[in-house]
Amino acid sequence: MSQTHQLSACPGCEEPLEAGDSFCEVCGYDLTVVPEPPADRPTVAIGTHGPGAPAPAPGTPVPGAPTPGSPAPGSPVDGAGHPRSSPAADDGGEDTADMPVVQLPQPPVVEDYPLPAPAGQKVCVACRAGRIDTDGYCENCGHAQPRERDHQEYELGTVAAVSDRGLRHHRNEDAFAVSEATLADGSLATIAVVCDGVSSATRPDEASAAAAAAANASLQEALPRGTHPQQALHEAILAAAEAVNTLAAQQAPLEHDPHRHQNAPACTLVSAIVAGGLLVVGWIGDSRVYWVPDDRSTPPSRLTEDDSWAAQMVAAGLMGEAEAYADERAHAITGWLGADAYEIDPHTASFKPDRPGVVVVCTDGLWNYAESAHEMAQAVPLDAGTRPLHSAQVLVGHALDGGGHDNVTVALVPFPMLPQGAGSAYA
Repeated sequence: MSQTHQLSACPGCEEPLEAGDSFCEVCGYDLTVVPEPPADRPTVAIGTHGPGAPAPAPGTPVPGAPTPGSPAPGSPVDGAGHPRSSPAADDGGEDTADMPVVQLPQPPVVEDYPLPAPAGQKVCVACRAGRIDTDGYCENCGHAQPRERDHQEYELGTVAAVSDRGLRHHRNEDAFAVSEATLADGSLATIAVVCDGVSSATRPDEASAAAAAAANASLQEALPRGTHPQQALHEAILAAAEAVNTLAAQQAPLEHDPHRHQNAPACTLVSAIVAGGLLVVGWIGDSRVYWVPDDRSTPPSRLTEDDSWAAQMVAAGLMGEAEAYADERAHAITGWLGADAYEIDPHTASFKPDRPGVVVVCTDGLWNYAESAHEMAQAVPLDAGTRPLHSAQVLVGHALDGGGHDNVTVALVPFPMLPQGAGSAYA
């Protein structure tokens, strides 16, 4: 006796069927051999075999599928705990044991393109594309950007300066100011100011920046009105000291912080002015000025004396220079700018070089790697007089190659000879 099919569509060609059909009128499929549908659809494991591989044979256990007579996970049960028939089991649907494995579509791959920085805006130093957020991080790769003072370069026609954080310090506590001023006779004066923040003090980076700016502003005001460069530099160092003192005054009121002057902001300062055939230097602390002639067959010179423990030992005749500067106390400074400093007594000196050369104004972050005048002259490129910025870059590189243990700042001021017959503006 033939079976009556329970299908609504032909398994072979999906032609709609009517009850009582024994054969499909389109493809001739024998509907009498269609097996009875199972009471429930079996669980189909997705992705257990690839496209084109044969499907599991009917009745083959599928990992994770319920055993016969037990409810499938999550299926409804009646009050006796028996599984209820799925509505799909009674709709005459086809046997899913022979259904092919369904391959889920993969989501499209979305490239993580960096957000382009607007024209004129700085881009990330790491990925060279991402924008920088207000906290100083790249919005694309998350790289922290170097702070503005970590590396600075500046060049005018007659002076250039470079400052770098170095390889060991977490910030740059050096600062510089370079400028030109028009003298009363119409000639130009070149100014270089370099300051080194005292790391053991509070806010040393602010102290050096305030001192450099104040000294430069004072010189820009004094030189054009005819003040002699040596006197102008003396007054500029005092103005720088006052600027650093102001930082301490901006801290907690004295009655709330009676020890504030014991660790007030502090820095050193060194400066050079080239004007009318005259070279004037001024300093307080252990930053230095060197004279390096263009003719390297003539001797270079160091034009400043450190305010330091080592210098005091040498000056007093208690130790030789090599021994003093090898001592661990060598760089303990005895003069500085700051509210906790002793009475400020700026050092100034004037020179009249008789040949062209370059003036090297630097912090100890450089001269620690070229201490003597001879060593400094060897480090200064031969074309420093015509390429001051490049030469300043070379000197900073020299310190970094040597270890870069400190911040490094150097200003180079070429000293040209006056034309034949031209007299100096200063006696």
